[in-house]
Amino acid sequence: MLTAWDALSASLVEEAGADVVLVGDSLAMVSLGHSTTLPVTLEQMLLHTQAVCRGFSNPPAEQPLVVTDLPFLSYQCGLDRAVAAAGTLIKQSAAAGVKLEGAEPEVLSVIERLVRTGIPVMGHLGLLPQAVHSLGYRRQANDPRSQERLLQQAAELESAGCFAMVLEHVPSELAGRVRQHLAIPVIGIGAGNDCDGQVSVTADLLGLTPSQPPFSPARMDGRGLSVKALRSWLDDQRQQPPPPTTPPAPPEPHC
Repeated sequence: MLTAWDALSASLVEEAGADVVLVGDSLAMVSLGHSTTLPVTLEQMLLHTQAVCRGFSNPPAEQPLVVTDLPFLSYQCGLDRAVAAAGTLIKQSAAAGVKLEGAEPEVLSVIERLVRTGIPVMGHLGLLPQAVHSLGYRRQANDPRSQERLLQQAAELESAGCFAMVLEHVPSELAGRVRQHLAIPVIGIGAGNDCDGQVSVTADLLGLTPSQPPFSPARMDGRGLSVKALRSWLDDQRQQPPPPTTPPAPPEPHC
C-alpha cells in the first residue's frame, strides 16, 4: 500500500504496481505545508481523493483499491456526523473505503455504524498522527501493559467490522502477535516485517520530503534530483543570449 495525494502521484503508484492506494491525511504535510495532519479538512480530503482517482489509467477493475482517511474531528463528534463525512468521501469519489484512527468506545461505535451503513472501514492503531499532541511521534506500545491493551483494541476493531488494520511504529514482535491474533489483514508501517502487508508515504520513499521517519528511509534523492534538473534549466535560460533587436519598420508613405 502506497499513499497518493494528487493525480500525478496516483499515476506513479499505479504504474509501480501498488495493490492499495491510501489517500492519507499525511497530504496535510506533504502537499499543503502543515506541520501535522490535524488542519486538513473534509473538503480538502474529498478534493484530493477525487484527484487521485482521476490519476489512474487502467480499467476500473484493474485499478488499485482506494482508501481515504477521515480527517480529525470528522468522526469524533457524533455518529451522524461521522456517517455524513464518510458518506461524502465514498459517494463523491471512487474510494472504496475509509480509514480512521484509534479504538476508543466512541470510535468503535462509529465503525459499527459505518459498516452497517455499507461503508468499509480500515482501522489504525499504534502511533496515531491525529493524537500527536498527546502521543507524539515516538514508538508506541513498548511495555507489556500497553501491548496487551493494543492486542485487545485490535480484536475490538475486528469485531466492530474493520476489513483491515494499519499498525504504525510498534515493536515488530507485537505486530506479529497482532497478525496471528486476527483474521483480517494487518498492514505495518514501522512495525517490522511480520505483517500481512506494508504501507509507506510515497513522498518519503521518493526522497521528496526534507526528512523521512526512521522506519521509512528514502529510496532515492528525489528532492536533490528535482532541484538539480530545475536549476539546470534555469541556468540554461539565464545564459541564453538576448534575442536580436529588430529595428522598427519605416512608416508607410502618405499619398
